[in-house]
Amino acid sequence: MSRILSVAASTCLESTDHHATWMDEWSMMGGWWFLWPIIWIAVALVIGILVYRDAEKRGMNGLLWLILVLLPMVGLLFLVIYLVIREERHKGTKPEPSKSAEKLLDERYARGEITTEEYKKMKEEIRK
Repeated sequence: MSRILSVAASTCLESTDHHATWMDEWSMMGGWWFLWPIIWIAVALVIGILVYRDAEKRGMNGLLWLILVLLPMVGLLFLVIYLVIREERHKGTKPEPSKSAEKLLDERYARGEITTEEYKKMKEEIRK
């Protein structure tokens, strides 16, 4: 009888140890596993908001890009597409040299670096 009790006790201890081991492994794997989706959503929202603001600043449709970046499974693809389009559009919108030269001339005249005669003469040369 004592032999049966000792076998039963050792079996119970083994199953209890196994349960404790499983719990230790679960907590080591990150017992906070349920937070990962929340963190993932928060990161996606932050990226979406940054894309929205940047698109609006560049004269693009920010809401459209926000929605496309937040779409599940393809949002990362649209983020890459946005970054490529954004760079191309930014490079393509260079100011005209004559406009920037006129602006610089106006600034120099406003600061008093050149006289009225010099300003008028340079303005005519720029417009030619």
